[in-house]
Amino acid sequence: MSLIKRLKLIALVVVFATKALAASAAGTDLDIRVGVYNFPPIAGFSDNNKVEGLLADTLTHLDEAHPEVSFEVIHTSPKRRYLDFRAGLYDVIFFESPDWGWETLAHEATIPILTDEELFVALRKPDRDLSFFDDLSQRRIVAISGYHYGFADFETNNAELEKRFNIEFSDSHQRNIDLIKADRPSVADVAMVSRSYLQQHLERHPEDWNTFLLSDQPDQVYRLAIITRKGGPVDASDMIRLFQPLMSDGTYRMLVEKWGLQLPPGFLTGFPYLP
Repeated sequence: MSLIKRLKLIALVVVFATKALAASAAGTDLDIRVGVYNFPPIAGFSDNNKVEGLLADTLTHLDEAHPEVSFEVIHTSPKRRYLDFRAGLYDVIFFESPDWGWETLAHEATIPILTDEELFVALRKPDRDLSFFDDLSQRRIVAISGYHYGFADFETNNAELEKRFNIEFSDSHQRNIDLIKADRPSVADVAMVSRSYLQQHLERHPEDWNTFLLSDQPDQVYRLAIITRKGGPVDASDMIRLFQPLMSDGTYRMLVEKWGLQLPPGFLTGFPYLP
């Protein structure tokens, strides 16, 4: 590592340590409130409202690596997350695309730390091929309310979407899959499902491997970052710096692979705080 890079790294560590020391001097840890909504397998909730998925594992390991920092989970929803962020109810949100409606909010975004993609899914039938996805105006689509989709130009207003598409709204990938399996084209014949969630479903239900017809082109490819609130206790550089121990020992890479997700191209070699 060059002298300039070493000096930059030392300066960044000093900045973060100063924030933690200031919080300790005030008699508290550095508290970071994390906004979470249902976005499996990246984030989800158990029956007793505990966070699950990649986010739960990541927060557990960040807690262990940084005992001076505490993470408080704040429940939100796909539609409410912007209002809660603007109101200061949480400080950061993990695994979020800066293109998903954050443009008008005072925020910072880290470098992308995760990637996945959204697929069009239909029921496989003898007379059906990939051309089935060519004209979505001829299809009944089921999508998750509040999610951003490329085919809809990232519009999330249900009323506007209903004007443009023959669309049904659900609250989960699993419901989307179940509607396709039920073969009810009057309700839905194309579902929006993330590749990682579909992969997990097929691992749990191998009998479904030949059930679905999948688009050969994704609706969108996610490049997910951490969004931080300007004026909050941490900024984007702080959040990336917290990942340094998990990157050094390979923990974060292992967690991403565990959940069937992927790291963005160049993330491992381009991570800024490794020697």
